[in-house]
Amino acid sequence: MIKLLNFLLFFVHKPNMHRLTQRLQHKTIIITGASYGIGESLCYLLAEIDCNLILVARTNDKLCELKKQFAMSKAKVDIYVADLRDKNQIDEFIKYIKTLPIDIFINNAGKSICRPIMQSLDRLHDFERTIKLNYLAPVQLCLALIPKLQQSKGHIINVSAVNVLFAPTVNWSAYQASKSAFDQWLRSAMPELQNQQIKVSTVYLPLVKTRMIEPTKVYQNLPALQPKQAAMIIGYLLQTQKRQYKPWWAIIVQLASVLFNGIWFKLNCYYIKRK
Repeated sequence: MIKLLNFLLFFVHKPNMHRLTQRLQHKTIIITGASYGIGESLCYLLAEIDCNLILVARTNDKLCELKKQFAMSKAKVDIYVADLRDKNQIDEFIKYIKTLPIDIFINNAGKSICRPIMQSLDRLHDFERTIKLNYLAPVQLCLALIPKLQQSKGHIINVSAVNVLFAPTVNWSAYQASKSAFDQWLRSAMPELQNQQIKVSTVYLPLVKTRMIEPTKVYQNLPALQPKQAAMIIGYLLQTQKRQYKPWWAIIVQLASVLFNGIWFKLNCYYIKRK
C-alpha cells in the first residue's frame, strides 16, 4: 500500500542527464548539508559531471569519506567543514567562497524540531537553532554570494518543505516559522535577483526519508520520497531553471488551507486534547 501511495503522490521529475551535464559543465556549485540525506544523494547525481562541487557540512569524517569516494569522478570535489549556525564559522566560510567564482548555490542544510510549545517554555534554543540554520544562515550566504552570482548569471536553489505553503500545524512552530521565513525572504527578493540575471528556484519537497524525520514516530509509516528521488528533482530544476517544484496535490491542500482554515484549527485543538 505504501509503495502504491508513493507512486501516486510523488511523481518524480527526472533530469535529462545530457542537458544537465551541458548546463553544469565547468560550473562551481555550493551544496550545504552535503554529508547525508538529500545533499549526499545530490553529490552522487552530479559526480560524473565535469564541475566543481563545494560540499559544506558539520561532519568532517563524512565529508572526507565523500571526497575520497569521488576522487576518480569527473567532478572536482572540495569540502568545507562548518556549522552554519555559528557566526564565526559562517564568517570564515564566506571569506573562503569570496576567493572563488560561484555559479550555483544550493541551500539544502536544515534543522527540524517537532515539539509542543508547552515543552519548549525553557527551551529558547529550539527556536534559535532553527532560525539560525533555516533562515539567517541562507540569508547571509545569499547576501555574500549575490555579487558573484551577478557576474556568473548564476542560480540559487532553495530546498524547502511543502508544508510552508499550507496552514500551520501544531508542534511545528520552530521549524515552520524558520522555513517559512526564508521562503518569504527569497520570494520577496526574487524579482530583484531576476533583474540581476540570477535565476531562483525553490523545491517544495514532501516528506523525505532522511535522518531528520527519524525522531518523529508518526512519520515512520507515512509515504515519503527517497533522498535519491529528491536529488533528481533538484537536478531537474538545475537543468530547467524553473522557478519551483511542488507535488501535484499541493495546490489542492493550499486551497483547502484557505477554505477550511477554521476547521483545520479545530482539528489541531482536538489533536492536542487527545494527547
